[in-house]
Amino acid sequence: MARRASQLLLLLFTVAMVGCDHATKVGAKSALEGRGPLDLLSGVLDLRYTENHDTAFSALDRLHFPGKDAVITVLGAGALVAIAFAWWRRRSGPALQQAGFALIVAGALGNLTDRLVRGYVVDFIHVAHWPVFNVADAAIVAGVMALVLSRSPGAEALVKEGACALQSRS
Repeated sequence: MARRASQLLLLLFTVAMVGCDHATKVGAKSALEGRGPLDLLSGVLDLRYTENHDTAFSALDRLHFPGKDAVITVLGAGALVAIAFAWWRRRSGPALQQAGFALIVAGALGNLTDRLVRGYVVDFIHVAHWPVFNVADAAIVAGVMALVLSRSPGAEALVKEGACALQSRS
């Protein structure tokens, strides 16, 4: 019963992350499109509206061929299916691994939805010396980090210790 409840909680978390990503993109488009960067920490962090018609880090920017957008969308959908399948196969894995998969699926779903609905991905967070990104991108990176950490010896014990520490404070 507890396992099923935690799976439902992870599914709700994933849906909430997709909603958060979508809401921030809508907000960024309405507040930032057509204006210059909005400095939050001068020289370190700003918000700027960009439309990403390419892949992460504009990896295919120099490649031009007919149907490139469709290829990127199909590859993104394929990656999402593969990750979701890997998550399903490891559905009994440790909590940190489950959280990692939830974050990656949420981020991939958020960006894929953008591509399908808009034809591009809205990016708006800019940290100095780094490409502009969005909440979905941050979720994917955090999820990959969680998966890597979940493979480390003693990682689950650290997560349990942290959860116990949080419970004792409340």
